Amino acid sequence: MKIKKFGAIDIGTNAVRLLIANVIKDGNERTKIKKNTLVRVPLRLGEDVFKNGKISRKKIGKLVEAMKAFKLLMDVFDVKDYLAVATSAMREAENGEEVIAEVLEKTGIAIEIIDGAREAEFIAHTNLDDLLDDQKNYLFVDVGGGSTEFSVLEKGKKKASKSFKLGTVRALKKKIPNGEWKRAEAWVKEHTAGLDDILLIGSGGNINKLFKMSGKVEGSPLSEAHLKALYKMLKSMSYKERVKELGLNPDRADVIVPAAKIYTRAMKWSGGKKIYVPSIGLADGIIKYLNDKFENKPKEED
Repeated sequence: MKIKKFGAIDIGTNAVRLLIANVIKDGNERTKIKKNTLVRVPLRLGEDVFKNGKISRKKIGKLVEAMKAFKLLMDVFDVKDYLAVATSAMREAENGEEVIAEVLEKTGIAIEIIDGAREAEFIAHTNLDDLLDDQKNYLFVDVGGGSTEFSVLEKGKKKASKSFKLGTVRALKKKIPNGEWKRAEAWVKEHTAGLDDILLIGSGGNINKLFKMSGKVEGSPLSEAHLKALYKMLKSMSYKERVKELGLNPDRADVIVPAAKIYTRAMKWSGGKKIYVPSIGLADGIIKYLNDKFENKPKEED
């Protein structure tokens, strides 16, 4: 049995995350990927970007410290390889390139700023073999702080992917571009038209929290009616009530409402009545990508 460790750093609009995963290969058995450690720091880079167009010195300093900590953790865990990516907030920040240059200089971590299409590719790269039925159709929805990535899978095969500026932090800051909701609706309807019995797959911290709040058994789907009821309840409560009465973390209690809105609309647009919520996301896709790259290397490079 061989075990390798890979790391994925996801620098998002709402939070930065480090995922360290074990990749286990035992003879001819299927390779297994098991999460080892997940660290999440709610930096909210998007607050600066959507307000002032750039990332502030204060948050740059916190990002550098977070990357130093992530680097130390990866060293301690003997991570074989890692990839650090930044998404919507860093893409749109006027000083995005300056920020990643400073992080590289001070921590040695090279950050790749990825576009929406690349982000959707990584997310779709996640290992969903145990969930996907190659005779069914799916709409994959990943809601982040700055953007939402949609992927349509027909009979288990990816048909199309698209990123839209429908993020939770962006919504809170009222920075969603005019017409973006309609553009997303038109795209989803166009690419799911003619596909029978669409099932949704949701990823992201907010849909995982919504699923936990539903009390559903792991692996079972969340119905459209149940998701709508949760959205209605959350929307009726104040921020303080969500923190005090529901026990939500302060950095989750506000963004969960626009996230629920995006997921419910995705279900409406596609006609899907059920959404599955596996514990996957961008970081998981990166781990799978790193392992595939390692497995496909010429033997002499190993």
